[in-house]
Amino acid sequence: MDARDEKSKIWMNGRFIPWQEATIHVMSHVVHYGSSVFEGLRCYDTPKGPMIFRLREHIRRLVDSAKIYRMTVPYSVEELVQACNDLIKINQFPAAYLRPIVYRGYHSLGVDPRKCPVDVAIGGLNWGKYLGDEALAAGVDVRVSSWQRMAPNTLPAMAKAAGNYMNSALIKQEALADHYVEGIALDVNGQVSEGSGENLFVVRDGVVYTPPVSASILSGITRDSVIKLCAEMALPVKETVLPRELLYIADEVFFTGSAAEITPIRSIDHVVIGSGKCGPVAAELQTRFFAYINGEREDNYGWNHYVR
Repeated sequence: MDARDEKSKIWMNGRFIPWQEATIHVMSHVVHYGSSVFEGLRCYDTPKGPMIFRLREHIRRLVDSAKIYRMTVPYSVEELVQACNDLIKINQFPAAYLRPIVYRGYHSLGVDPRKCPVDVAIGGLNWGKYLGDEALAAGVDVRVSSWQRMAPNTLPAMAKAAGNYMNSALIKQEALADHYVEGIALDVNGQVSEGSGENLFVVRDGVVYTPPVSASILSGITRDSVIKLCAEMALPVKETVLPRELLYIADEVFFTGSAAEITPIRSIDHVVIGSGKCGPVAAELQTRFFAYINGEREDNYGWNHYVR
């Protein structure tokens, strides 16, 4: 954790409180059962001031995730959007990584959570490039994980829930232990799913492929942005089942995510992908992505929330 983070305030159940006071009881339901949903989104330092990228879409997905787990969020989308806006202002963050979380609080133990309150908090972090400072240009080395994604109708992959990330932690730790930066998980059918915290795209012969939502992926907001940018570039995008072996013969493979942004993959299982560096499709997507963020391209999509 950056030392600057601990000097900031956290929005917690409608109040801004000092970082060190943002605590919960050890017997809270979320501690024992992982009963929380969350979001991760970036506020960028732009020429027009702090800008939170696709804020409303992230908050909507937070509320959707909570609904899947039958958690009634005690704040409206508008109130949570305003809280994120105010968090940046009060802490005077030029840039930050925001983490809104909805969780089952303290009342009683037992799998049945209905008597436990639904609490909400939002914190901000000083967080750099998720997969390393050189990742966007040089690419990263990854492996196909021995751990699979959750099977359909076991845990809801469309919910960005804390419990799902126990699976992600296994994928990530295995990759790091074997000296890779990240892992790629397959789904229960042995088809490509996603990284531990990123969606995946494959480029082959001018066509961009990405696994469908049915492949146990999180429906990523940066993923959606990239699909729209591909349309601008007249690149066909196919959301379809992808066999593992397609990864090795791809012209390009790259991760997308709020933390990872658009990160090229230079090797998978020691097989060099394409030229072994950021390919032309990923490079152009990066250029367009950051041009929208910096206000160099007109925001026709309504992506940019400037902090007022």
